[in-house]
Amino acid sequence: MALRIVAEAARLMGAPRLIPVASAHIDGALYHGDSGTLFAERLVAGRARVAVRATLNVGALAPAGCAAIRLPAHERDMAGRMMRAYEAMGCEPSWTCAPYQAGHRPAVGTDVAWGESNAVIFCNSVLGARTNRYGDFLDIACAIAGCAPDYGLHRPENRAASLLIDVSGLSRSLRSSDVFYPVLGTYLGRAAGSAVAVIEGLQGCTNEDRLKALGAAAASAGGVGLFHVAGVTPEAPDAATALRHVPPRERLVLTPQELQAALARLSTAGATERIDAVAIGSPHLSLAEIAEVERLLAGRKLATPLYANTGRHVVGPLAANGRRAALEAAGVVFVVDTCVVVTPILPEIEGAVLMTNSGKFAHYAPGNTGYAVTYGSLSECVESAVAGRLVREALIWN
Repeated sequence: MALRIVAEAARLMGAPRLIPVASAHIDGALYHGDSGTLFAERLVAGRARVAVRATLNVGALAPAGCAAIRLPAHERDMAGRMMRAYEAMGCEPSWTCAPYQAGHRPAVGTDVAWGESNAVIFCNSVLGARTNRYGDFLDIACAIAGCAPDYGLHRPENRAASLLIDVSGLSRSLRSSDVFYPVLGTYLGRAAGSAVAVIEGLQGCTNEDRLKALGAAAASAGGVGLFHVAGVTPEAPDAATALRHVPPRERLVLTPQELQAALARLSTAGATERIDAVAIGSPHLSLAEIAEVERLLAGRKLATPLYANTGRHVVGPLAANGRRAALEAAGVVFVVDTCVVVTPILPEIEGAVLMTNSGKFAHYAPGNTGYAVTYGSLSECVESAVAGRLVREALIWN
């Protein structure tokens, strides 16, 4: 059954053959309706087992514990059955949208079958492995069959950049700030669509968490599955190599005006100081990002709840040395194994406003939660949660 699904997908995409994959990351274990649960249970009933390493994306429930989830009883039951079915097939119960932070890091040039748009773009762009954006149910079919269609970003010729984005004219302090990368990702997603771009001007300015934020926003704002950063990412020792020594079809120079326009798109709440909740961690927070939250909090209490979305691979070490308890005592609400945008956790409040530093949350929260969004830096998010209202700082955008 799994192999028939993979073979039919290959036919539809015009792939000439199937290729073996080394691993998979499964997005299809998130409950969207009963049919998904019944599909997974049909595979289990047929004694399906994954043939390769397969980690699991966020689910609709939180076995590792978090804020209360407001799913009705039937949906809660079906979501739990779905999660158990995927574990029964041998998938690792990682339950994170950032498996690359939890030790799942395929080698450069390795073919894999990953779902979840931010994980896909990180896998291709930062790790240098090769995957397409595998949708729900095709991902588990590839994991069981151990193979995937040979098309798209699996093929080297499709990984060449055709678009050059030059950000070198922006200040170095801006290019070295965390708040810049979701905005750049929003611009990249809208400019590139599904094309491959190489970004010039980030050498010495970035790290994995910033590239994670960049990719997540680009994959949300457009159909980006791969980007290159000249001098940083595996296939781009320089822009010319990423372009395969062919002139780009278009060269875009990012100006402060265009950046301001991309920044404005991330906020839908308008001119208001109202903040009903703060949510960070899409993609899931790393240990380094949690440490930065601790530094910014500096022992203070929160007036507005701050929802910290992360994986069990992060809260485990935090709990072991008391850091989780200290953060929770300050008012931080840990959301583990899931996130506030894919399952109902945020309180139902008329006209509510969510503040976030995540480009992905900014894109999806209005439609998925009903909250309007105010985008800001991590520092602004923490200060706003402490004050109980919007706090803006003198930012480097100026």
